This record gives sequence, structure tokens and C-alpha cells, in this order.
Amino acid sequence: MKVTRSALPEVLIIEPRIFDDARGYFFESFNQRDFNQAVGQSVQFVQDNHSRSIRSVLRGLHYQIKQPQGKLVRVVRGGVFNVAVDIRKSSVNFGRWVGVRLTEDNHRQLWIPPGFAHGFVVTSELADFLYKVTDYYAPQYERCVAYNDPAIGIRWPLDAPPQLSSRDQEGARLAEAEVFE
Repeated sequence: MKVTRSALPEVLIIEPRIFDDARGYFFESFNQRDFNQAVGQSVQFVQDNHSRSIRSVLRGLHYQIKQPQGKLVRVVRGGVFNVAVDIRKSSVNFGRWVGVRLTEDNHRQLWIPPGFAHGFVVTSELADFLYKVTDYYAPQYERCVAYNDPAIGIRWPLDAPPQLSSRDQEGARLAEAEVFE
């Protein structure tokens, strides 16, 4: 696999080696040993999640303030614009974001370590989004930063207002959000 550091060095773009021929293709979507080597630490995933959304659905920016989750994300159908925001106050990159297009055709994955908020917007008619997480879902610790906070300034590829859940409509501005030290 090919691993590229994003503009936020802890956030990694992972591209598998694809073997294709007239019959179709094959690739190894996850290998624990290779992944740990790529991130430079031993990471254990405890849960796999699958989200299906229609065009213009925007989910995020989510994180858990306790039991923080690292996420390895990918798209198996359609496409999304995926975003990670550094929300660690002690980081020189606090409040900065990176966006990566993930599609069923480019097979890219994104590693978003704990300490980052995560979100995506669907850019195709339908998207199936898969993600592995390093800690269990804990709704009592879940937090949301507003996707459109001008202090962060994410340039979402939107032609119209996004479709948001009620929770995402009430996301806090980064200046008022509970974040990591």
C-alpha cells in the first residue's frame, strides 16, 4: 500500500495496491501489520461501521471527548468529500482541516487519529461509507463542531445547502466546543 501524509501530518491517505484484469480486481483493504507500520504505532480496531447516505447529506464534524476514536474510513459505493479537523488545543495545527475525496474508484482510505473531528459530504447520488474505529461508540461523550464554522473555514463542495441531522444543525463553534488539551 502507498501511504501519504496529508497537510495534517497525523492524518494519512492510504491507497491499496490493486490487481486488476479482465475479470475485475482484487486488493487487500486492510492488513493489521502493514497498517501499524504505516501509522508508527500499534492500533487496535474494535468496531466496524457502515453508513449509507444520499447526495448532499453532510455528517459531522463528530468526535468523542472521552473514549476518543481513531477512524480508518473508506467508500465502497459512490463518493464523498471527507474532512478531518485537528481539535487538540496543544497542537500547532489546532483548528486546521484537511479534505480528501474518497470514491469507490480511487479506493483511498483515510486514517483519522483520536483528537480530530471528522465529517463528510456525499458527492454522488448514493454513498456507502465504511469505517473502523479504535473505541466503542459512547453517545454520552459524543460532540459535534459546526460544519460551517468560519473559524475553521472548510470549503465543502456544495451546490446547495446540505442535508443535516438535527444534532449536526446544532453543532458548536470551535471556540465554544469541548476539545482535547
